[in-house]
Amino acid sequence: MPALSALTNRLMTVASWLTSPHAPDDYLSLIDPLLGARHPACRVTAVRAETADATTLTLRPGRGWAGHRPGQYLPVGVEADGAWQWRTYSLTSVPQRPDGLLTITVKAAPGGAVSPRLAHRTAPGTLLRIGPAQGGFVLPERPPPRILMVTAGSGITPVMGMVRALARRPPPHPAVTLVHSAPTARASIFGSELKAMQAELSWLDYREHHSRRLGRLTPEGLTRLCPDWRERETWACGPTALLDAVERHWRAAGLAGRLHVERFRLAPVPPRTAQGAAGNRVLFTRTGAEATADPAVPLLVVGESAGVPMRYGCRRGICFGCLTPVTHGRVRDLRTGEVIDRQGELIQTCVVAAAGPLTLDA
Repeated sequence: MPALSALTNRLMTVASWLTSPHAPDDYLSLIDPLLGARHPACRVTAVRAETADATTLTLRPGRGWAGHRPGQYLPVGVEADGAWQWRTYSLTSVPQRPDGLLTITVKAAPGGAVSPRLAHRTAPGTLLRIGPAQGGFVLPERPPPRILMVTAGSGITPVMGMVRALARRPPPHPAVTLVHSAPTARASIFGSELKAMQAELSWLDYREHHSRRLGRLTPEGLTRLCPDWRERETWACGPTALLDAVERHWRAAGLAGRLHVERFRLAPVPPRTAQGAAGNRVLFTRTGAEATADPAVPLLVVGESAGVPMRYGCRRGICFGCLTPVTHGRVRDLRTGEVIDRQGELIQTCVVAAAGPLTLDA
């Protein structure tokens, strides 16, 4: 596969000489949007209801898909009213499925602009845009021997990807206790599947807490469901109130270092920092504008300072609206320090900066 990928890259480079000033991807995308890597896309192949308000979409990703780790989330773009609206959803499928397909499970938020459309009004064949898989809420390559997973509502989705991936691993498996809170058994996403897995897998202990009858899941209730929680590495995802209570409880026990939390929230709006005099040259190909970018300043700010009409969404409460392809060069993620140097990669301009001479499709 690496040799085939290298050959493909060389052929695309040669093709770019023939298609200039356009990129080969511009023509491939006209034939089939899944052939283009510049604006990665996927097609919905199946739709399955999980509960009254949660739906699993099976997706076939196109050429721009680079894979994921269990627990990561996927930026998804939905075309609505002539514009692409972006949201993020946890991947619930295992990586590298033999059929190459992905799944996300969407819970419709009352009054939402995107999730009700995806959960209730998406048919097989629908084209969606996607970004690269992201997030650090993942299991280590060598999982600890004893694991506790605490989830509520749609917080089960990243954990479901982890459990399915663990089930595919060769033994020995870690001893996993999964405590999930939902209003009722019927409203428990993946409840039937997890009960079936528990009956088949000796290492999985699945327990449900029904909040409509028992009230909100508390650390005390969690202790009753998993008395040995202090001995387990814990992954938790769910509503803010639950996660705040869990973090306080683990911190009071001196075990904060053994707790991993995933919160479904919007990315912060980057500050409008003044550009430094020295930095990296950035070319915006669509407008022809150029700028000198300080290595500590988000590219969204750099572009706007140069008069480029940059795309964004976080200031309107919509994450991943700023995704922009890198035509050439390297960028640095200001949150993690990771350097990204893959041509065609979709980047969040609000949280990355230039790490050298750079060309952006903006």
